[in-house]
Amino acid sequence: MSQITQRKQDHIEAVLNDPDVERQSDFDQLRLLHRALPELDFAALDTRTTFLGKPIAFPFMVASMTGGAADNLAGINRNLALAAEACGVPLAVGSQRAMMLDEAAQQSFQLRQYAPNVPLIANLGAVQLNYGFGVDEARRAVETLQADALYLHLNPLQELIQPEGDTHFGGLADKIVKLVAQLDVPVILKEVGSGLSPADIELGLQAGVTWFDVAGRGGTSWSRIEAHRADNSLGFTFQDWGLTTLESLRLARPYQGQAQFIASGGIRNGIDMVKAVIMGGRLCGVAAPLLAPAMTSETAVVEKIEQFRQEFATAQFLLGQAKADDLHLNQTLLLNP
Repeated sequence: MSQITQRKQDHIEAVLNDPDVERQSDFDQLRLLHRALPELDFAALDTRTTFLGKPIAFPFMVASMTGGAADNLAGINRNLALAAEACGVPLAVGSQRAMMLDEAAQQSFQLRQYAPNVPLIANLGAVQLNYGFGVDEARRAVETLQADALYLHLNPLQELIQPEGDTHFGGLADKIVKLVAQLDVPVILKEVGSGLSPADIELGLQAGVTWFDVAGRGGTSWSRIEAHRADNSLGFTFQDWGLTTLESLRLARPYQGQAQFIASGGIRNGIDMVKAVIMGGRLCGVAAPLLAPAMTSETAVVEKIEQFRQEFATAQFLLGQAKADDLHLNQTLLLNP
């Protein structure tokens, strides 16, 4: 097994076996204004929205998890793709660096056959632009997945803790400018669990990026995961470093007219989703709650996504909002904005 595929296996083991990898979010601090007389027919509720020009069933995305040259990794991605298609929601894959270093991993990212109609997002680490990657690798990632967009994930903390991490993050903004100009699909800048600051958003906007995934702390701690692999206490010290998802969304509010935002990090039910949309997320990314179901079957993943949809629809109804899009930035729905 290649080193990078073994790393993916280590990540999965940590998520499944260390309950403290799951950190504490602050969604409970935000209170919603219940409507006892919603003046709606629940059966007519519209949870639909659009993403990357395609209709989706509700503002939910299967967020980046894994991929690599192993049957279980390919099986996870296949189940996620089949479930995403069945539920009418987007899917983002894990880092495709694995297939650049090990050709056998490419098959785990050939998912369009399982999800012909929903948005798919390819994925590479932005830091790899300082380690020999460029537009050719980005195009290969997009073409393999037949993707609608490319995630460039930003993970400086994870790379610092990772025993084999790449830590040269200097000059990346200029390289992102060039990549955005040359790629035929949108580039989305994404953190992996520490949030995006206004300075990050401004650099992205200057590069021509119009979609950002704030990916705040409060969900899976990649610092803690890598601490297990590195046998390094630094990862435990920094396991709660960064901005929460809600903090990032608040800080992103001045940029709402220039960019659109994906909320991920610590979203664990449909109520969290509604809060994130009200705070400015166009859709919500969920990963960890889907991992164990994806290791079981497509059906198990569908059941979990449908649980999120039912929770989201229930909260939307109890706020008196006929359409999901009416939740976006609707501060009147908050008791404590």
